[in-house]
Amino acid sequence: MPVPIIETCRKRKRKPKVYNLQRFGEDGFPIQRNGAFRDQIRVFLRDCAEVEDYDIRGMPVWCTLLSHETKSSLIPLYIVEESVKHSSEPYCDHCRCTGWSNHFVSKRKYHFIIPIDTEWSLPLEDDAFDSQSHVLHGLIHCNGFGHLVCVNGMESGSKYLCGREIVDFWDRLCNSLGARMITVEDLAKKRSVELRLLYGVAYGHSWFGRWGYKFCCGSFGVTKNEYENAIEALGSLEIDQIEFDFGELRQSKEINQVFRYYREMSEGHLKTFRDLLRFMLIIKSHASPQKLLPVTPPLLTDSPHQKRSSRLLLKKSDVADNDKSPKYRNYSTVAANLGSRWPVRRLIFAAEVIVESLKEMKALKQNGMTRQDVRDSARLHIGDTGLLDYVLKSMNNVVVGDVLVRRYVDPITRILHYTIQDLDDAVKAKEPKKKEAVVLEEITPLRILTPLKPGADVYGDLLLLYTNVLLNYPESELVRSATQAILDSKHFIKEWPIWDNNDTVLQFLCRINPSLVDVRSEQTTELPPGELVTVPLQATVYDLKQAIEETFRDTYCILSNFVVTEIDEVEEDMSLIGSCSALTVRGHGIDLESKLKCQGGCDTWMVKCICRARDDDGERMISCDVCEVWQHTRCCGIDDSDTLPPLFVCSNCCEEFAEQQRKVLQPKYEFPSSENVFLLESADDFFGDQRCLGMIFPEENYLL
Repeated sequence: MPVPIIETCRKRKRKPKVYNLQRFGEDGFPIQRNGAFRDQIRVFLRDCAEVEDYDIRGMPVWCTLLSHETKSSLIPLYIVEESVKHSSEPYCDHCRCTGWSNHFVSKRKYHFIIPIDTEWSLPLEDDAFDSQSHVLHGLIHCNGFGHLVCVNGMESGSKYLCGREIVDFWDRLCNSLGARMITVEDLAKKRSVELRLLYGVAYGHSWFGRWGYKFCCGSFGVTKNEYENAIEALGSLEIDQIEFDFGELRQSKEINQVFRYYREMSEGHLKTFRDLLRFMLIIKSHASPQKLLPVTPPLLTDSPHQKRSSRLLLKKSDVADNDKSPKYRNYSTVAANLGSRWPVRRLIFAAEVIVESLKEMKALKQNGMTRQDVRDSARLHIGDTGLLDYVLKSMNNVVVGDVLVRRYVDPITRILHYTIQDLDDAVKAKEPKKKEAVVLEEITPLRILTPLKPGADVYGDLLLLYTNVLLNYPESELVRSATQAILDSKHFIKEWPIWDNNDTVLQFLCRINPSLVDVRSEQTTELPPGELVTVPLQATVYDLKQAIEETFRDTYCILSNFVVTEIDEVEEDMSLIGSCSALTVRGHGIDLESKLKCQGGCDTWMVKCICRARDDDGERMISCDVCEVWQHTRCCGIDDSDTLPPLFVCSNCCEEFAEQQRKVLQPKYEFPSSENVFLLESADDFFGDQRCLGMIFPEENYLL
């Protein structure tokens, strides 16, 4: 079947436009870059895209057709304009986790989606924003700040595009549309190898560094300086010193053989671990494909998923080839390939709890439960809402136990619902004419066997060094902490300079005076970014004020009625300021009571962790029931595989209370200063009839 937009163009008696994928975005093709993103995207949609005859949850959809130079297929690029005021998710989680909680909520988001190949002939689904299978998914706010959400190349499902081609295209697209800053959460892996660690040590930057992405912010309080020092520390390890440190360990023989083989191949030019890894990666990239095990290209998915590499198939005999019903997947297989920070067993347990909630309500609600109802019901058993949200996103057409879990969007209310169906009934519904056995057969993932001989499999040699030198270096706190710092640095950013090649206009970067906005100083270190404003060369101060008002009103929710009264750097003479200058604006009409103020939301939560983190970084957290301050579970000694305790009190509150009550409490209560959490027999012994959340109360001792 053809791409849907082709049929739409036929109905309109219009020939669809097709653009070369490899040239798209180069040298003013298909549009020239002349202004800010909010203006460029409108020109692009008007001149280079065709509007579809359907929408997604009331949001308009456009399509641009792309052709590949060597592939005889048309590739659809969908653009969806999401109105924040009418969106079910007005705040941006990607902004919040990359340090942009202080950014004003923009009025529009633009989603750029290339679906997986098998869906090119189908319209976008209502849950397209949540899918992790897209070849490309990028999101850009109308102020030019955005996020590369998902990339899946050839060996991750695409038959036509490799990962490098996809990111090349995305980079050119962002440049031509006038994007200002784009972030990416680098969770790319090749099997068990974290690419940000391997490429960081070898090249000094992540895999996305070749396109100019640099360190943005680290999780668990990791700073840019610590990240760079960690890369230098691991990269500068001398090979001779590594051989000495491994000494008589069991794996030293294999490691020394690998060192010797590649040193001889390089004619003795390898001195440091960085030199060795870089040399091996070059060898691997030039090796014959027949001599190497297939390697999954770098992947990227929605914060923090990984593309599924194995899936569950339904095999039937004597079924028509044209059967297009969805394939069911076992959730244990899905969970194993998500690349989550939660262990697989916790994901599976959460899925089972969700299914039990659906079973309990099945008799009362034949049409299923809304997402919020499912979440609320499951929260009675699992307190980690982040885990529940993560699992709910990945549950669609999945088999959990003996039931099939599906989801759909109500066409009237536009609310997401979840339903379950007995697996036998689902099979019968799919095969009304014949009763045939359905075999759930899981594709066994490829196992990596390290070759006995160095050089036979370069990836196997890399895996050997990665596992032993980077992850299990003997008795070295420096290597351990450096490795952890790099693994905790997942967010990277690319910034485009302001485009000032048009001699007929003046451009200014205009920012609201901070005194006009109540910025939460305890959580943000920077003011909201300035907005790019363009005026003609002959513009007056009045014209500049009018342009600033129009720009702010069009871009941000809280500035819909903003009126400029003063520009700090300009009084009456425009000739005293040059193009691309930064201007500070004063005025009135800011809706400070609006819930759509900053991307961090309107809640007054506070993050203050012992790792120095002061804002949400996307990692698992828990809040103290006394001071209500959020901290990382890892920093509090709670393992990712552990269920969150029903009651928790942070170490600061424990120490303060212990100091006051040390002489009153019985000897059975201990308050060692070095511990973060404590065990008590009951909450009443600690706070009487008050709540206590945090000193960990085991469920066998204290029941909520």
